[in-house]
Amino acid sequence: MKEKIREFLDSDLLEQYLLGTTTELESAQVERYLAMYPEVRETYEELQDNLEAYARLHAVKPPEGLRERILQSVKRERAGRSRFMRYAVAATITALFFAGASYFFWNQNQSLQQENALVNNKIRVLEADMKSQLEDVRNQFIVLNNPQTRKFMVNGNVKARELKAIAYVNPVKKLSYINVRNLPNLPVDKDYQMWAEVNGEMVNLGVLRDFGAKDKLLALPYGEKSISYITIEPKGGNSTPTVQNIVADFSY
Repeated sequence: MKEKIREFLDSDLLEQYLLGTTTELESAQVERYLAMYPEVRETYEELQDNLEAYARLHAVKPPEGLRERILQSVKRERAGRSRFMRYAVAATITALFFAGASYFFWNQNQSLQQENALVNNKIRVLEADMKSQLEDVRNQFIVLNNPQTRKFMVNGNVKARELKAIAYVNPVKKLSYINVRNLPNLPVDKDYQMWAEVNGEMVNLGVLRDFGAKDKLLALPYGEKSISYITIEPKGGNSTPTVQNIVADFSY
């Protein structure tokens, strides 16, 4: 063990460690020896004392005014740093402002794009709705004015004697409409509902409301040997017709 310590002390690791020139691995080795062996610590302390004595012996008196020049330099450096910090803070605030403004405008742009998409969608829906309405008006004109259109008078049964309607069927254009001219009053919890049986399939045409005007036409699905029904259903309509509550029917 003593041989190992002697070899360590004969090396210059302690001196290098004292001067701060050892590697990380070498520093770990020196610190381990300092912690484990008293003779190594004593040698290290002696080296420290000798280095301090050498430094005092060869110390050079600083030039006159050096302290004041150093203080002035420190002040200037602090002032420069202060200005730099002010500029840095200003630049940071400006950058944050532009970042915030960029996000604001980006967010506004996203909102405008969404609004534009909604508006365009509404326009498309309106255009489709208008096209459908124009098509319906054109078909009504054809049905009402074409000489090949056949008319059927529809009357209510005993459950709705005052029910009056006219059905218009054009087999050439394959168009069918009905004009419900009069609907007897119902209890507040009931509604009239229109149905059509086309090619063996029952089609729900919806609840009949406000169909007392002469120019009010409801389109019927066209099919060979089709049958239409008017029933009394619960308020708001039903998913299937209530057969016992049929108040009018006609084939076309």
